[in-house]
Amino acid sequence: MPTTDDTTAAATAATAVRTGRLEAPGATLHYEVRGRGPLLVMMPGGSADAGIYDTLAAGLADRWTVVAFDPRGYSRSTLHGPTGEQLPGTHSEDIARLIELLSPGGAPAAVFGSSSSAIVALELLSRRPGLVGRVVAHEPPLVELLPDPAAGRAVFAAVRESFLRDGVEAAMAAMAAGLAPEGGAGGGRYEAATGADEESRAATGPVEDGGATAPPEESGGASEAEAEGKNGAGAGAEVDAVAEAATVRRMMANLPVFLEHVLCSFSGHAPDLDALRAAAPKLVVGVGRDSRALLPAVAAERLAQRVGSATAEFPGGHVGLMEDPVAFGARLREVLLG
Repeated sequence: MPTTDDTTAAATAATAVRTGRLEAPGATLHYEVRGRGPLLVMMPGGSADAGIYDTLAAGLADRWTVVAFDPRGYSRSTLHGPTGEQLPGTHSEDIARLIELLSPGGAPAAVFGSSSSAIVALELLSRRPGLVGRVVAHEPPLVELLPDPAAGRAVFAAVRESFLRDGVEAAMAAMAAGLAPEGGAGGGRYEAATGADEESRAATGPVEDGGATAPPEESGGASEAEAEGKNGAGAGAEVDAVAEAATVRRMMANLPVFLEHVLCSFSGHAPDLDALRAAAPKLVVGVGRDSRALLPAVAAERLAQRVGSATAEFPGGHVGLMEDPVAFGARLREVLLG
């Protein structure tokens, strides 16, 4: 019969991080793997990298092989040439390569993306539906689906222009103003893009800032859903403060790439709605409980309506996974197993 020491050792082994590097056209990708079981790819959005998922990944590693990574051009995923405009299609092919490398037995993977990475998750689903069994896209800020796409594009163009003219701090101030549902010129741009009214503005919460290596050895065993509720997102220990500080420093260092080369090309991307309708049974669109009136959530709900997919409410707002990763992870577990 297993002892307490055996159980602790098994839990530690499940959450231990194995790192790897994957060669892709134009980039070398850094990825991190925890756990055993079917593959779950956690895609960081904004300027984040794999470190943003440390707590979430540790909490889900009892049920899945959880893979997080640094997107190309960020942190430890280096480009082979100068940084140019980044496109969701290119990034989706990076995820396809990770799945083909790491999925046990070639089984379809589950994929989670939030904000800009949710756009990549949708592109992967539309291009390579056979690679995925479930895609959870949390608040993809697809301005082309807003009531006034031109106004939505103007919000993010103003952010990029602020960065190029005045730097990161000015750009983040422009982002906050542009996404705010009330007050100032930014609120006006938001209202024009989304059609927000007085009632929805009153309900809104605070604005959130925004040649391969060989795979690790896998074993495909997994427990049944009924046994998992209490075991899950709370299983991971809190992220080490030093590692967390390092993640924040990398995110800040990635902001120039995000603001100049990712923000507009991703938010302005037009998804293949026909392909997403065909794959809608695999898709769940996530919306934050506290951000339903903000631009990304409005676009997300309009996406779900257009393609006929399921929706799921998550704790917190647009960056709920950072606000309370344990609660967010528990909800993600429910959605993935639903």
